[in-house]
Amino acid sequence: MTDAPGRSHGRMSIRASLQPRELMQDTPDLAGAWAARVITLFPEVFPGVLGASLTGKALQEGLWRLDTLDLRTFGVGRHRNVDDTPAGGGAGMVLRADVVGAALTQAARGTPRDAARWPVIYLSPRGKPFDQTMARRFSQTDGLTLLCGRFEGVDQRVLDHFEVEEVSLGDFVLTGGEIAAMALIDATVRLIPRVLGNEASAEEESFSRGLLEFPQYTRPAVWEGREIPDILLSGHHAKIADWRQAMAERLTQERRPDLWRAYRGSHDGDPDGDQEL
Repeated sequence: MTDAPGRSHGRMSIRASLQPRELMQDTPDLAGAWAARVITLFPEVFPGVLGASLTGKALQEGLWRLDTLDLRTFGVGRHRNVDDTPAGGGAGMVLRADVVGAALTQAARGTPRDAARWPVIYLSPRGKPFDQTMARRFSQTDGLTLLCGRFEGVDQRVLDHFEVEEVSLGDFVLTGGEIAAMALIDATVRLIPRVLGNEASAEEESFSRGLLEFPQYTRPAVWEGREIPDILLSGHHAKIADWRQAMAERLTQERRPDLWRAYRGSHDGDPDGDQEL
């Protein structure tokens, strides 16, 4: 009897393997390209949105690499179990330390041992909030290993043993870590040189300077009776820059008081940010 054909995913054939699976195998493998290794029970959902637009183009061009490890292949017993009931009782199931540990050991092969060069991340609601500063730090590493959790979480012992860094996308709970992993990878990859094409775009975006981004406009000049602000059509670049700065500060003060306080504190030592705009 011949083996059943592997399930197709784009140009890939999906099959059980203990090796990281490179999702764009016909792309150039550029030396030193930033890489993401994702440990997940659902490798078939990748690259997903990461394969589209600028991140997808950069993936095709070999500016970064995406590999997945199917956690199920590290499962124990006849049914390759990856979870068990929580010690001490309680609802739900917990990912086993031996299973996750085997996957993390495999994912670490060929990567730097220095966590600063290759962090290991667990997407967790109790982790440190992910922000633009963290994305910038990750973009300056050689790559990341991302552990996508499921169920009630992961045995704490494996997180401690591998010194895993816990990262949260916000104060909410997802069914699993795959969506969070994609968001983290997207925010990081776009900061890699040559991915965006226009480096100034990343510098002017929300959070890059501690402020929300200023309002943007384009043609037509009048739409539904609403006009583009005259200053933007004046051709006076210094005044346009001043207007954009003022709008960014106003929006930040109104919508994100936390960011505004941090911005004012870092610029003029006024953490309360009481200045009216």
